[in-house]
Amino acid sequence: MKLYLKFLSIHVRSAMTYRSSFVLSCLGQVLITTNVFLSVVFLMERFDSIGGYTLPQLSLCYSVILAGTSLAECFARGLDAFGRILSQAQFDRIMLRPRPLLFQVLCQDMKPTMFARVLQAAVMLVWAIGSGAVAWTPQKILVLTLMILCGAGVFFGVFLINACVTFFTLEHIEALNIFMDGPREYGKYPFGIYGKPVLLILTFLVPLALVQHWPLQYLLDRGPWWYGLLPLAALLFLIPCGLLWRLGVRHYRSTGS
Repeated sequence: MKLYLKFLSIHVRSAMTYRSSFVLSCLGQVLITTNVFLSVVFLMERFDSIGGYTLPQLSLCYSVILAGTSLAECFARGLDAFGRILSQAQFDRIMLRPRPLLFQVLCQDMKPTMFARVLQAAVMLVWAIGSGAVAWTPQKILVLTLMILCGAGVFFGVFLINACVTFFTLEHIEALNIFMDGPREYGKYPFGIYGKPVLLILTFLVPLALVQHWPLQYLLDRGPWWYGLLPLAALLFLIPCGLLWRLGVRHYRSTGS
């Protein structure tokens, strides 16, 4: 952990070398996600609710997804560049070092500017909590925390799958962006709004609904208590992700570049 924090501090200092650029990058990240949610705000000016959800409830829903994706991108950015690591034979050097392979890949690249989105999610979350959208209890606060942290874990798993694919193709599969970048767009609504087929895919294939739609029903007193435990079940998604990583490493062949 100490070594990881050392790498993080190096990336932060590197990003802060050009402070104006860092600030503008943070501002750009915030403006992108703000623009996404503004479409909901404008829509709610005409309608009182969408699918039975009010604006504070939708803000709560979106802030969970935004925080999860941003945390994952902060610390798993090295996986996004994994195709380049393989094609340039940098993975050979990584395999010679006496440190876990995945740890080294994660330390290759980090994106401190994503902390701006985490801060934005926190602001939206505070507003949603203070709006009275949910009758809060200590149990519900714990469930909300699990939604964010387990959501970051699920997105980390998606990034890992995308990286593992490059063991066999040397290129990322663009279709996986539906689950990597897409949630920042369609996560502004509870996933149940998009229909049963989409909800089934996001429950049993890529369990994003387990960290957003289903526990949200518990927070809003629309579902049983065990819906609040589903974010923990979503972490089981990391098991096949880890197995795929081990399979990819076992079948890795150097490019010789």
